Amino acid sequence: MDIRDYLRALRRNWIAIILMTAVGLGAAYGWAKIQTPVYEASVSGLVKSRVTPTDPQQQLAQSTDTYARAKVPTYLVMAGWRSVAVNAGSTLGLSDSPESLVKRITVTNPEATNIINIAATASSPKAAQQLADAWMKGLVSVIDDTDGIDRQPGTSPVMIYVAQTAALPEAPIFPSVPTALLIGGLLGLGGGIAFAMIRAISDRRVRGTDDVEQRLGVPVVGIIPKVDSVAAERRIVAEDDAHADSRTDFAVRESLRALRTNLQFMDVDHPPRTIVVTSALPGEGKSTVAANLAMTLAAAGANVVLVDGDLRRPTVASTLGLVAGAGLTDVLAGRAKLTEVAQTAPDIPNLAVLTAGTIPPNPSEVLGSARMHQLVKDLTKHATVIIDAPPVLAVTDGAVLANQADGALLVVAVGKTTYDVVDKALNTLEKARGRVLGVVLNRVPVTGRQAGYAYDYREKSSPKETAGKGGKSTDAASGPKRTGAQPVPVVPADQGPLLPDEEASAQPVEETVAAPASKPRRATARAVRAARTAAPAERGKDPALAADPEAGDLDSLLGDFIADDAATGPRRQRGRT
Repeated sequence: MDIRDYLRALRRNWIAIILMTAVGLGAAYGWAKIQTPVYEASVSGLVKSRVTPTDPQQQLAQSTDTYARAKVPTYLVMAGWRSVAVNAGSTLGLSDSPESLVKRITVTNPEATNIINIAATASSPKAAQQLADAWMKGLVSVIDDTDGIDRQPGTSPVMIYVAQTAALPEAPIFPSVPTALLIGGLLGLGGGIAFAMIRAISDRRVRGTDDVEQRLGVPVVGIIPKVDSVAAERRIVAEDDAHADSRTDFAVRESLRALRTNLQFMDVDHPPRTIVVTSALPGEGKSTVAANLAMTLAAAGANVVLVDGDLRRPTVASTLGLVAGAGLTDVLAGRAKLTEVAQTAPDIPNLAVLTAGTIPPNPSEVLGSARMHQLVKDLTKHATVIIDAPPVLAVTDGAVLANQADGALLVVAVGKTTYDVVDKALNTLEKARGRVLGVVLNRVPVTGRQAGYAYDYREKSSPKETAGKGGKSTDAASGPKRTGAQPVPVVPADQGPLLPDEEASAQPVEETVAAPASKPRRATARAVRAARTAAPAERGKDPALAADPEAGDLDSLLGDFIADDAATGPRRQRGRT
């Protein structure tokens, strides 16, 4: 971990750091309030000679007070005697033992002076003041008993002169609330930082792009922001700005377009035509990503087929609002034709959807069958195939589909999936000889600079487009206006049938229409079918069509859907339900 990782850990756990600091401050304040206060009072006395000698030598010695200064160390020791404590206790009438009283006394002597300081502590200011004065009087009494003549008071050669009594303390010396708060705050802050560091070091969940590429060695091809407003039944984000509900939807659309661009430029010479979208564990949003990716590719003009390969928990039909009847398994079992069960997504005519169909008892064998491989191969000739596969660690279906596809996208939920799980999923795909195109980070929180990017580059609507309570105008609801002339591809009805090789090289005829013109003219389904049945002899000339009896159906899958949708609107399922 570098300094950026530590700063990121502190920023991610700032709430815990603040809470632990507050807990430390509160604990320190509470501890200070429950403690018994201790007050301290002190008294000072000057040690000097009592008798004025008549001898000149003695007068010289008294002038320098050498004798009194020599007595100071002795008196310091005598101040801690038990007899002094007994005299002080009897003076104040205390019931405390002499030993406990001695522990509450501190005797000091400033350097190079004849002064003795006595400090006494007690639970109240008055008790501390009285104990200090009584202790000084007890020391003087012991000195008279030791050095005095016949133990008479005031007969010792050296005396302690007390100028004034001890002062009444105003504040306790213990506990100190500011000191306690400082120590408690520092301990809480240190504990919060330590918690953040330990959590960052021990956290194995996927967090950022750099970490994924550095730890796993797999590129991140897409970052999908977290969307809270998308319902569980309809997890589709509107492709056009007119139906955008928030800036998060805008960020999701831009991230899907970035994913589409990355897939297009991933291999320019051999771009992936069959893409499996899977995840390591359930609940990471792989079905939502697959559906939105298919719609984004179709919105760019590409022919796309979305196949629900999750035969255990299919969700593509409910996600797109389609009929969950016959589908993939019925086509593989021969109970229905592809054109009978394929459906189109609403408002996207060039997106064909093949739902899961009847749930089989052996999904892995069905998905790994030769018919499934041939179906995917045939669909790839006409469109980009997006397969929603089950999680690779839960079942083996995802690995089986990845082996048949050009590549697989691994959807990873940020903040939920761990690096160990992702690494295990990648190893599973590699063992199945599947090509991993990259990782798609899903549910990335839109915060900080990402949120600013979404707002700064979002197209603002004009005042005329913001009518009504919901802020949507009739112009926005009816779609973007066409301005100027636009080239529109037109397929003449009198042409002969186009073979697969000819379709790839045929150039559409462009016709310029004015701005107020209606929808672009397309070949109707009846014209396409008439063109294919007009020359049946030429079908046998193409080896590909002769080898594959359903090639005509596959060829009509997209063209027929586009034609019918342009003429009559989105078509629903025509097979069994």
